[in-house]
Amino acid sequence: MPQPVGSPNMEVIKEMRVPLSWLQDYVTVDRSPSELADRLTMAGLEVGAIDRVGENWARDRIFVGQVVSARRHPNADRLLLVAVDYGQEKPMEVVTGATNLRVGDSGQKVVFAILGARLRDPYADALKYATLKRSKIRGIYSEGMACSEKELGISDEHEGILILPEDAPVGKPFAEYWGDVVLDLDLTHNLARCFCMTGLAREVAALADAECRLPEPRVTAEGENIDRKVEVVIEDPDLCSRYSAALITGIKIGPSPHWMQRRLILAGMRPINNIVDITNYVMLEWGQPLHAFDYRLLRPRPRGGMPAIIVRRARDGETMMTLDGVERVFANDMLLITDGGGPVAVAGVMGGLESQVSESTVDILLEAANFHNISVRRTSAALKIPSEAAQRFGRGVDPELTLVGLCRAAELMRQLAGGTVAQGFADAYPVVPETKIIDLKVSEIKRLLGLELAADTIARMLEALGFQCRIIEGDVPVVRTTVPSYRLDVGIPADLVEEVARMYGYDRLPTSLMADELPTQERNRSLELEEWSRGILVGCGLTETISYSMTNLESVAKLSPAGERPNPEDYLKIANPLSREHEYLRQTLMNTTLETVARNLRFVDCVAVFEIARVYLSQEELLLPEEP
Repeated sequence: MPQPVGSPNMEVIKEMRVPLSWLQDYVTVDRSPSELADRLTMAGLEVGAIDRVGENWARDRIFVGQVVSARRHPNADRLLLVAVDYGQEKPMEVVTGATNLRVGDSGQKVVFAILGARLRDPYADALKYATLKRSKIRGIYSEGMACSEKELGISDEHEGILILPEDAPVGKPFAEYWGDVVLDLDLTHNLARCFCMTGLAREVAALADAECRLPEPRVTAEGENIDRKVEVVIEDPDLCSRYSAALITGIKIGPSPHWMQRRLILAGMRPINNIVDITNYVMLEWGQPLHAFDYRLLRPRPRGGMPAIIVRRARDGETMMTLDGVERVFANDMLLITDGGGPVAVAGVMGGLESQVSESTVDILLEAANFHNISVRRTSAALKIPSEAAQRFGRGVDPELTLVGLCRAAELMRQLAGGTVAQGFADAYPVVPETKIIDLKVSEIKRLLGLELAADTIARMLEALGFQCRIIEGDVPVVRTTVPSYRLDVGIPADLVEEVARMYGYDRLPTSLMADELPTQERNRSLELEEWSRGILVGCGLTETISYSMTNLESVAKLSPAGERPNPEDYLKIANPLSREHEYLRQTLMNTTLETVARNLRFVDCVAVFEIARVYLSQEELLLPEEP
């Protein structure tokens, strides 16, 4: 059986990481990172943190270096003595056990740290830094280090050292070469359009009154016409409004270029190989999840002919081995991607093992589809597969993005994997959404926001966000607004009022007092006790935390020395949880508080926190829980 070239990314999206150097490709940002973060937050795009990557890399201690020579350590078979030129008078020879260097190597560009550099301890369970000191390793003194990604704090990769591009300037401080500023955006579910770089670029351009430079993806297609290569059928268009596919032949699996790996790492994803990295890169760039099938493993319908893709509901009890190696059993409300022989993927969630891309793959059928968001969320939750694709489809994806994503990814596969792109796309589009047109009365802005804005001012604000506006004069002027396809969250006039408020700035909205007397106030002793307790704890130096009231039983089980999973029947389960981490109403604050402590101990040495919140205890024969 061929070896897989990459495993699915199983991390749940909790934030959107935005490297500013990548964002600058689409919009010029003149403001400082802090000013940009404030403006985005005041427009409803909360920036939870600003990560200054490279801030801790000393410019006089960590450099771009070049391997001059590599010879075997005289006293250890698995160690090498590597001489590194790092821009000083002479190279320095150090001891390394890096698995991606061999005896006789030279010319590789690496990250080189000298004595006094502060690096992450790759063997510590918690986040811990150590200062590089002179050490004796198997009888040989070493006064420097060729660094791995984990030692630099870039990722958890520690098998080998970080190899830089050939054009990396020797002797340049690594912080100046690789450093960046990354915004961590905590986005709500209605902001699905901002879970990609181009979507966020539109927002930044509108808020900063700047030009948005979105490229128009183009592809050089020199292969045969795809019409004779694959058949695409959508049997359940209520769950799949569009399915598009491209064929790329003659590809060669290998590493992706450094510029792409760097952007993926900064965005929080692990580089795997050129094909997997391209699909992830395009998803981060445009917001369209993609999936690659090994074209030669796709089967035709029983009557024969070309390979077939059939999008249909599962049959009860139908099974398939997913990419994570788990045998999945499907219910008839789940949507599958099948070929002529059976299931090959769970629609919008995860691919199947039998049709996966492997080291021996030569031809790829690339999928870009649009699936019903609620269906994907329910399937992902039922199968407990919180994939990156499911998180995006579950929020909603613009159906007009399928061909955009295919063009961009196919061209990258042509350039970076040596593939030949077939002419045309297989594109089944049975449910084309109607263009939404909304009439916004200017008086609504005054009624809901307290602002006196002219119709042309409102129109300019909305047009900056990509809406098309036409002013209809009358006793009460109306701004007739055409909603772009990517604004799935806009459907009524109040949504447009919200957009005006975001553009104006929530912090600038006028305040007003109630025009009536307040009712007689009564003491709330439980609230007073809560506030009194909170004041004492804060006065003692503790920090208050606020966590979700939902949890999961695996987390609760960690409170038991035996790790025994509690009985699910004792807990109230959420009917449609957003993720498997938040399936049940909590009955204790201990596990969520300890998780908060653990996360914060990655960055600081001491944590003192508290939380005051309700828990939810089931009551026999009662629907509603007790909430002490």
